[in-house]
Amino acid sequence: MASSTAARPALSDAEFEELVALMKDSDSVELKLTVPESDQRSAIGALGMDPLEAQIRQVFFFDTPDLALDKHGIVVRGRRMQKKGDDSVVKLRPVVPSELPDDVRGSPGFGVEVDAMPGGFVCSGTMKQALGPKAVKAVVARKAPLRKLLSKEQRAFFAEYAPEGVELNDLDVLGPIFVLKLKFSPEGYDRRLVAELWLYPDGARILELSTKCAPEEAFQVAAETRAFLTAHGVALAGKQQTKTRTALEFFSQELNSGGEKQSRREAV
Repeated sequence: MASSTAARPALSDAEFEELVALMKDSDSVELKLTVPESDQRSAIGALGMDPLEAQIRQVFFFDTPDLALDKHGIVVRGRRMQKKGDDSVVKLRPVVPSELPDDVRGSPGFGVEVDAMPGGFVCSGTMKQALGPKAVKAVVARKAPLRKLLSKEQRAFFAEYAPEGVELNDLDVLGPIFVLKLKFSPEGYDRRLVAELWLYPDGARILELSTKCAPEEAFQVAAETRAFLTAHGVALAGKQQTKTRTALEFFSQELNSGGEKQSRREAV
């Protein structure tokens, strides 16, 4: 089931120049690494992760059965978080920060981030909104329409970039994915690491390690993080799996194979 991106060689000169240009106009950089399933237990032990300190999350995506939004680089997501409020996101990727409209770029709820992983990178623009603790549950239970999760700015952002003919009431619920998220500071590493374990309905697991930094310190942080993980036996050359794409493909197949369709049309 797992959707993956094979490990690639070092960036070409052209890719490196593109990465530098994107980071220059971005708000942050997130360095990510997917740990192969075969190495997950050893990595958890080597880095001293305590699963009991992890936050429980439920992640829902909203798309058409044929993933029309995903094909246009759009992600609509709702999250439920233990002991916190919910949130919603409308994300567009890839983006070129300098080409975004001024009103979007200047919105307090909007951010541009470069995700960098071994052998690749992508720049995304995200419009986010904090919600109450029961907002997402009400929508997926069809007690509220999907638009209730999105702010006016998010709806406008969606309308601007969604494929022609696709409206919010065309979207189905894809999920949930059960997630454990742990923020921790391992001994010998001066920054905070984030571990996310995504548990898929078919038993597959994706463990992602990440750390965020300012664009101007990205290369230094990448070098330090690489050295730290290597010293602790964490493999850096494995296939890089994408959490969102894996989830979308799983639930899309479920919908298209006759699984229970959680239609949004009845709720809007």
